[in-house]
Amino acid sequence: MSDPMEQFKVIFFEECSELLTSLEEGLMLLQQGDQDSETMNAVFRAVHSIKGGAGAFGFDALVAFAHIQETLLDEMRSGTIVMKPEYIDVLLQAYDILSELVGAAQRQVAVDKNYGAEAALAMKAIMENKGVAVSEKKPESPDEESQDIDSHRFKISFKPFEELYQRANEPILLIRELRDLGEMEMTLDTSDMPNLEEMNAELAYFSWEFSLVTEFSEDAIEEVFEFVEGDCELTIEQENLVTPEKPVHTNDPADDNITDQAAVPAKSNSGETVVSQSIRVELDKVDRLVNMVGELVITQAMLREQGSQLLVEQYPNLVQGIEELSRHIRDLQESVMAIRAQPVKSVFSRMPRLVRELTASLGKKARLVMSGEETEVDKTVTERIGDPLMHMIRNSVDHGLESPEARLDAGKDEEGTIHLSAFHRGGRIFIEIEDDGAGINKQVVLNKAIENGLVPPDSSLSDEEINNLIFMPGFSTAESVTNVSGRGVGMDVVRKNIQSLGGRISISSNAGKGSKFTMSLPLTLAVMDGMVVEIGTEKFVLPLVNIIQTLRPTPQEVNSLPDGRNVMMFRDEYISLVPLYDVFDVKDATHDPCEGLVVVVEGDGGILMGFIVDDLVNQQQVVIKSLETNYELIEGVSGATILGNGRVSLIVDIATVQEMTAKKTQETETHLTQVPVSMEVH
Repeated sequence: MSDPMEQFKVIFFEECSELLTSLEEGLMLLQQGDQDSETMNAVFRAVHSIKGGAGAFGFDALVAFAHIQETLLDEMRSGTIVMKPEYIDVLLQAYDILSELVGAAQRQVAVDKNYGAEAALAMKAIMENKGVAVSEKKPESPDEESQDIDSHRFKISFKPFEELYQRANEPILLIRELRDLGEMEMTLDTSDMPNLEEMNAELAYFSWEFSLVTEFSEDAIEEVFEFVEGDCELTIEQENLVTPEKPVHTNDPADDNITDQAAVPAKSNSGETVVSQSIRVELDKVDRLVNMVGELVITQAMLREQGSQLLVEQYPNLVQGIEELSRHIRDLQESVMAIRAQPVKSVFSRMPRLVRELTASLGKKARLVMSGEETEVDKTVTERIGDPLMHMIRNSVDHGLESPEARLDAGKDEEGTIHLSAFHRGGRIFIEIEDDGAGINKQVVLNKAIENGLVPPDSSLSDEEINNLIFMPGFSTAESVTNVSGRGVGMDVVRKNIQSLGGRISISSNAGKGSKFTMSLPLTLAVMDGMVVEIGTEKFVLPLVNIIQTLRPTPQEVNSLPDGRNVMMFRDEYISLVPLYDVFDVKDATHDPCEGLVVVVEGDGGILMGFIVDDLVNQQQVVIKSLETNYELIEGVSGATILGNGRVSLIVDIATVQEMTAKKTQETETHLTQVPVSMEVH
């Protein structure tokens, strides 16, 4: 059986991750001037909770540093210290050190004893200037603090409910926190302890009576127990303090040998049952569940394939059962995917800090406006969009926004604005980064690309093609290398990372007004709705969210260009017809779009294309399997799936096919311009 303490540590570090995110969000709100009591309390509680949990596991360095940080925040929230802009820098530095100390504890790596000393001294200096004293480390015993004349005596009765241990709430932590408030006597009650054979290690049986002499108010005592509110019977009564004599702190072995166990709120103080609204589940378990649902989807597709060959008149109940099974599996799949869904807030929350640091280092002024943080997407997607998002934010601040002086000369506010937003549309998530900077200087970009040998000197590119040059490897317009830019890496990595997720990125820019980057990503990387199409003897899957319409054009609607491409009129504009049989080298396919079908799809930047296919097979959910993991990367293919007949079918990557087609067109045009023209005079 695994060590229970190790299980509790896993839970502790998971909670630390959430608390650190909350702490950083709160600090950025304070930096923006939002210094209401709710924000201050949230910041304080985050540090308070991390310190308390760290104390339970004996992470002394983490406890000592967090104690100083907690004391400063407590003085700030009480109004003893008035927040100043320069204090935010100290608090952010302390946040970074606290994060590293948590990480070191998680990795079981020892840190230098002087690590964080500079930040600790800065926090102490703030408090000393205001006359607030702070100890070097958390007091270990009541003898280390003097008794105040205005002390109060409290009688505290604490009886945990049996289910307390099931959600990582631990009495030992509460007792240590309570002991730090003053001088305490403690009595342990073991009357509810069952016989050994009836004992359940996950249930709480002990209860305690405390007598506490403290200068703090009853509110401070209630705060100690705030995390187990509803999980226990708790009474706090103030008694008259007749003499200032010191109670003797007991050395009851139960004080330091309480079993550390995990805990769950289940009841209120009145004994009324409270139903928990959430549980913690290991991600591996969810992944296994997703994989099993994927296999169910494949099996359901096979049953449906076989069921389609049955006569409905002969087997009506069987056919109906297969259809009902299909609906239930779809509902199951959507529910399981919802379990893995997370708000993009976890990624967005890192960006205000990034903007703040970049503007400070570059001498610029900017504010970040965020919306749609609660938009949900698969956890795998959120984990992998952090770096691309940071690259694009960095690009907007460094290359997009002008200096304050240049903005004033252009008639703008000296402070630039970056909008970061997320929203759902058409079964995908869209993330937009828009700035009100100078926009992309297309001539500078083109000249730099020619200078770096990325495009021929005589190239004639459209505005969109010039914009997309910034995604080419090795491209940079920076004149010198800095810690922010100039190395020619970044935006090409952004595009590759997004494409590896089955996504795409587009740019729009107006000179003098700003630029907008739009990322389009799938909501999940496991299951998708697809259209199975037939090309020759092969079957391919097209993502349903990209399909606009399917049609069979007439010969009059199809026109041929000198370079050999076919185009057709669709919704008052010409679109290119892409022969998928040529892209994937499929033999015996229909070449004439008027004899086959044209599937109109939307690619990057909203560009429409018409894929020439032989026929449509059906629409169905498909389980996405990675080709790169199981075989090798194939250009124009984002993955593979298993169809109902048991055969493997490739999933077409719309964005990559679009790039392949554009590249081939450019090569053809270049070849045509280089072919000498011979003229005969008669």
